[in-house]
Amino acid sequence: MLWVSDFTYVATWAGFVYVAFVIDTYARRIVGWRASRMAHASFVLDALEQALHDRRPTHRGGLIHHSDRGSQYVSIKYTERLAEAGIEPSVGSVGDSYDNALAETINGLFKAEVIHRRGPWRSFEAVEYATLEWVDWFNHRRLLEPIGNIPPAEAEDQYYAAADNIDMAA
Repeated sequence: MLWVSDFTYVATWAGFVYVAFVIDTYARRIVGWRASRMAHASFVLDALEQALHDRRPTHRGGLIHHSDRGSQYVSIKYTERLAEAGIEPSVGSVGDSYDNALAETINGLFKAEVIHRRGPWRSFEAVEYATLEWVDWFNHRRLLEPIGNIPPAEAEDQYYAAADNIDMAA
């Protein structure tokens, strides 16, 4: 299993809002996200905590978390939490956005489908609410060609249904 993470920023009338995403690469599902007024390690850690709470990964050592080398992702606080959860950290090379292409793609889709289309943005709360709506839409209704023109949640459901069938057959 592989999760990738990154964050982007949105200009508002009240200053910048930073939005972090954690994505499961198999189904391309956003499993954690957080909006913040500051780009501190705690805000990307909140997105990771949401992913851990919702997903409850049980295969110790079977999950890899990949990110860029941003200070938030290589902070002691963040790397210690990955270790506590039994997640193997992976970071990309310096200045290479291709190294974290899926996370960069999610950021690009978020900006194209929400931020640029619906701006200008007045407040943190407006961006946070729009992000909540978009993540729900993205996970449950957006059709993605790489996973068979189905939404990420459906791809994930199919995976677990197939895994359950294999377990029952064994």
